[in-house]
Amino acid sequence: MAARRWTILIVPPAAGVSRSMTISLIALRVTLGVVAVITAAALGLGYTSISKARALSQLDRIERRNELLTQELDRTKALLTEVADTIEAISRQDLKVRLLAGLEPTDPEVQQAGIGGPIGKWTEDEQILSEGVGGRRMLAMRTDLATLIRRANLLANSFDAAADSLETHVDLLKRTPSIRPTKGWQTSLFSQQRMHPIYHDDRPHEGIDIAARMGTPILAPAAGTVKSVFQNSGYGLMVVIDHGNGVVTRYAHCDKSLVRTGQRVSRGDKIALVGRSGIATAPHLHYEVLLNGRPQDPLKYIFNTIVD
Repeated sequence: MAARRWTILIVPPAAGVSRSMTISLIALRVTLGVVAVITAAALGLGYTSISKARALSQLDRIERRNELLTQELDRTKALLTEVADTIEAISRQDLKVRLLAGLEPTDPEVQQAGIGGPIGKWTEDEQILSEGVGGRRMLAMRTDLATLIRRANLLANSFDAAADSLETHVDLLKRTPSIRPTKGWQTSLFSQQRMHPIYHDDRPHEGIDIAARMGTPILAPAAGTVKSVFQNSGYGLMVVIDHGNGVVTRYAHCDKSLVRTGQRVSRGDKIALVGRSGIATAPHLHYEVLLNGRPQDPLKYIFNTIVD
């Protein structure tokens, strides 16, 4: 049986000679197959070229992103270093503040704010991050940041404790007698036994005597509350101030009281005038300091020698 053939007629669009071409079915199939293969190869090559170009573009973008990430990590690390230096400086100030507040310094090992216990497992995201250099750096900085946060919290608590202690300390200092209560000349010291200037026998002298002109102001040596103002047969007009914490001061032989019972006074306030009331040979102030009811040497509570 003769092979089937196809005749292809080619007619020009304008006037001219038409042409015909006869081709067998097998040749036609081969030709169409070759054309299909060439077309597919061309399409595949084009797709590959486009994909490669896109991949190269994405690779450039990833490299640029990694470069920017590295720069940002460097800046973050620098900032963490600055924060660490600042916290170290604050730690040194904390030491001074705690000393002023009368507190023990924080143990250096405690200042590092370390933690212990099981390390624990990384999350899947952390494991992925740890596979790259940038990721490992980021995880390390996260650990550093957590340590700095713990140290900052520790310092905050330390400053709170120091502030509370300082407030108490300052209040205690305000209420601690510390100045000479009047201008004048000291004529008698604190003594367990001394010759009484009038009765001429040995008696305890539970304060100090300061000779001064009549009417010289008597000042409160510390903050407190006037406990009483009264007349005593021996000490004459007396003013008594309670400073708290068991500390009481007494002022005898006054000419006039300038305060009343229950009145609050501050260091340096005028509370009375020097006189010679009671049993006294001349104008002077008899000044006593008592701690929990026991007489103390007032000179231990005078931190300066002269009141201007």
